[in-house]
Amino acid sequence: MAMSVLDPKLLAKLEALEERSNELSAQLAEPGATSDMQRYRTLTRSYSDLSRVIEKFTAYRKTVADLDGAREMLEEAEDAEMRAMAGEEIRELEATLEALEQELRIALLPSDPNDDKNVVLEIRAGTGGDEASLFASELFRMYRRFAEGQGWKTRTTDVSESSVGGIKEVIALIEGDGVYSRLKYESGVHRVQRVPETETQGRVHTSAVTVAVLPEADDVEVELDEKELRIDTFCSSGPGGQSVNTTQSAVRITHLPTNLVVQCQDEKSWHKNKARALQVLRSRLYDRMQQEQHEAIAAERKGMVGSGDRSEKIRTYNFPQSRVTDHRIGLTTHNLSAVMDGDVGPILDALISHDQAERLKQEVEA
Repeated sequence: MAMSVLDPKLLAKLEALEERSNELSAQLAEPGATSDMQRYRTLTRSYSDLSRVIEKFTAYRKTVADLDGAREMLEEAEDAEMRAMAGEEIRELEATLEALEQELRIALLPSDPNDDKNVVLEIRAGTGGDEASLFASELFRMYRRFAEGQGWKTRTTDVSESSVGGIKEVIALIEGDGVYSRLKYESGVHRVQRVPETETQGRVHTSAVTVAVLPEADDVEVELDEKELRIDTFCSSGPGGQSVNTTQSAVRITHLPTNLVVQCQDEKSWHKNKARALQVLRSRLYDRMQQEQHEAIAAERKGMVGSGDRSEKIRTYNFPQSRVTDHRIGLTTHNLSAVMDGDVGPILDALISHDQAERLKQEVEA
């Protein structure tokens, strides 16, 4: 019989998770399971998370059994053709087994509790004046196109346009499945190198745009005291029609303890703008709390993909050479036009894979 290549500790952990999955399944099947909807949602979410691991574990054990059968067939085969067939099947199953083991190790890594959350995306033009604002607009389009391809919904909360048609600052909510897990590595300085339209001598200029990806905070995670908020109203200045621009529908909220200021003018309704502004404020406060925690464990994250620091230069977009370089993992591609059109997925996949590899390495070393 073939021995599982999983080490005993990993195998024991998977078996314990399988037992827990069965317990959750039984609790969900109880007659009164839906009487407490909050508990039911928690159980459903936990069961769903475990199911992904258990499915891989089930596939792993089936592959082990199939491999045992193929090896027995090889031992019992009486002709060369049967032995060749068995040998080929064994090689394929061994490759599948190795891949499944790696997938299981990754699945058992400690998960980021924010991975399933929606995000607040903030893009701000940095050094480079008008050129930076134009690139900020293009980056926002890139993320919107990527979000569309993922089936996510993007809603602009606030935008400040430049005189040349670019964006000085934009804040948007992106909602969907696993948004933060895909976009969380995008926080940092994005640098662009190209010849601006206003450049008469053909010189390449370097500009920068700052991107922040904040996990959307739930009400229970960040409680806001109305006494600590100053809420001001003003006329919206953005697009939306005459009614938007002539009514006091826009909202500006100042969190007095931290002096954080958030405004929203995207909706015609004052109440909707207030709700969205509070949503962004909670996410910023939640992000601040997380940044403090990250600083406390910075040494443990050494070597991983970025720190989420918005001052860290993470990527360069070189237009003359159609080149995109992610400096954290040394990845370079020459499909700039596709990336700017929303095809940023392969870069995100590479960042996720690198992060997982570094975390696996730390698990082994520990």
